[in-house]
Amino acid sequence: MNKLSDDLLIESYLKARELKLSPEFIRLIETEIDRRTLTHKIRLYS
Repeated sequence: MNKLSDDLLIESYLKARELKLSPEFIRLIETEIDRRTLTHKIRLYS
């Protein structure tokens, strides 16, 4: 996930939620979003 841009990471997160992918996968993305302190950006994309 380190190679994903911030924008692509957030888009991937939103798509994973939309497609109702596994909670474990979504949690991995959330962990990376938290690590990069991008939580505030999710609201901008939603």
